[in-house]
Amino acid sequence: MRIVRFSFKGEENYGVVESQRITSLPALANSENVSLPNSIQAFIANEDYKKIAEELFINAKPNNVKTASASLEEVQILAPIAFPPKILCLGWNYIDHAAERKVEPPKEPVVFMKPHTTIVGPGEKIVKRPFVKELDYEGELAVVIGKKAKDVQVAEAINYVFGYTLMNDVSARDFQFKDKQWTRGKGFDTFAPMGPYIVAQDQLLDTDNLSIRTWVNGELRQNGNTRDMIFDIPQIIYHLSRVMTLEPCDIISTGTPSGVAMGMKEPKWLQNGDTVKIEIEGIGKLENSIEER
Repeated sequence: MRIVRFSFKGEENYGVVESQRITSLPALANSENVSLPNSIQAFIANEDYKKIAEELFINAKPNNVKTASASLEEVQILAPIAFPPKILCLGWNYIDHAAERKVEPPKEPVVFMKPHTTIVGPGEKIVKRPFVKELDYEGELAVVIGKKAKDVQVAEAINYVFGYTLMNDVSARDFQFKDKQWTRGKGFDTFAPMGPYIVAQDQLLDTDNLSIRTWVNGELRQNGNTRDMIFDIPQIIYHLSRVMTLEPCDIISTGTPSGVAMGMKEPKWLQNGDTVKIEIEGIGKLENSIEER
């Protein structure tokens, strides 16, 4: 099941993507006299709703499915979650990325946070402020938490995952490394493009061997694989939940492989008009362009 938040005829909605069409879950549920919430965040927060939605698709009348559906071309796909409780990100979590910066691989996860105002959806602009000179990209696998998690053991951690999406951890390197912590350099508005879908956890069971690639203006820059993560997803959830309570719709971005601009001998920083495309195997593609203003 690929869950998407979208806008259709000026109204926000959420639904399921299949065969280039989006079916609104609230609309379909209403036509079948089934109870589902109106917001995607409420849907994620109660694991029973996913089971209801799966049964709904199996049993729904074909005409009701058709009425509740629209083609992808008719809608605007939005970031999957607009107001997550937390956006948690990992630094130096790929062996090759740490190596390209000559950083010792961390013994425990390096964690920072982004505000929700960094979020934009597929096709939306990444805004480059004129005073930012070293704008960089980071293609990343992002985890969407499905239920409250505290002191979770590694063996149980995957049960707290609702699904997976893509995130671009956009970074102003000239601000990031001015500071002893990374909030400012990572926290500009629009610095967390996200989407296009959330792929349900039970449909992407092996997250330890996914290709992750990033192109800038058609040039392949990052060509990595999640097998090179230092801390895998269960380990990340274990470490984070020891420190803070994870909540439904929290987003955890799991780090980036090598190939970022700052790792080059002559860095190719993002400029006005550039296009960044990220693809993760089994999830999809996320594309955004840069606009200086």
